[in-house]
Amino acid sequence: MSINHIVTPLDSAVLDSKEHYIFYHKMIDFALKELIVAVQQQKLCNNQEVIFFKQYCDLLLYSIEAMRVKYMYDEEDNMKIDLTESGFPNYLEFRYLFNDLELRNEYLTKLTDSDVLKEEFLDTLMRKKEPVKKIKLFQAASIVYYKSVQQRFIFNRFVQGKIVKAPKEVAAEFMTSWSFYDVSFNRPYICFMYFNYNGHVIENYKEKLYEVLKLTADREMSLDTMAYAIDRKLPEISPKQLKRIDLGPIHNVFAKDENVITHALLEGISQKEIPLESYAISLKIDEVFSGSEFKEGSFFNKQVLQNWSEIIKQKYVLAPHRIIQLLYNKTPEVLNILAKPPFQIADLKIEKLD
Repeated sequence: MSINHIVTPLDSAVLDSKEHYIFYHKMIDFALKELIVAVQQQKLCNNQEVIFFKQYCDLLLYSIEAMRVKYMYDEEDNMKIDLTESGFPNYLEFRYLFNDLELRNEYLTKLTDSDVLKEEFLDTLMRKKEPVKKIKLFQAASIVYYKSVQQRFIFNRFVQGKIVKAPKEVAAEFMTSWSFYDVSFNRPYICFMYFNYNGHVIENYKEKLYEVLKLTADREMSLDTMAYAIDRKLPEISPKQLKRIDLGPIHNVFAKDENVITHALLEGISQKEIPLESYAISLKIDEVFSGSEFKEGSFFNKQVLQNWSEIIKQKYVLAPHRIIQLLYNKTPEVLNILAKPPFQIADLKIEKLD
């Protein structure tokens, strides 16, 4: 494991109360769903990419919902959230979730029977006229968690997509996708690669391809460096286009960073210009394309590699209408360098924090 893969709880923070976590979960769920819709409506991805983009976001949503259920009534532990240039849960939370579900069957045998717990709830509420104790609610949440959450749907540090035929409008034979959670930034990234295969049957080469992607393209780096590394390690593959989407940060009331958009948002909230549940999403898309080819290696062992274009870097901001107005007033210099004017997404309506 390289130093880039080291992550600790110090990279994150806990919120002040369970009410804050309820607020946070509603916000992150809403923001990700709005992001999925916007990416499709604004045609930031082609139709095939949108399908994969939604699948990876669904894994994120599933995992974050599992965290909500897991910690709902746990008085001793709280979910760690990265509050700087992220807005997503700390990577360790995904790992804890995945490892915890390894022991799913063992935990299920130790849990109170759900029918017994239902009888206790009814007795407490109907006969005793008392509220259910937090410990009992935690037991009920644990039953829901261990009986319903599936380990295979938890977002992992690296998630590999399938190899499919490339869309007709792309000058390549195949495409594949993958997603990774960069532990140094605590943000998810989604990648697409279009390529040609120089062998006979791609199925015979897919495990090699998957292995190289997992070892080579599992963290944030310059996209042309990633493209060259993939190309060099896979002599039977000719990559033609790489596209990487950086999800986040999600700017919100909990953030604690020096990002200009975050700062404008927090200032607007503190001055009561915008509501507490205000949010914005930054999105970055990098692309590189292969042009000519060149040969590298010794006289007897030359390999044909791709010459890559300059990285096309596009930045986007998604926010509700009122937030876009605020950002134009406070940070016009940031919005003026975006690839397109900010995309309007829906307002989040939520109960106020205590």
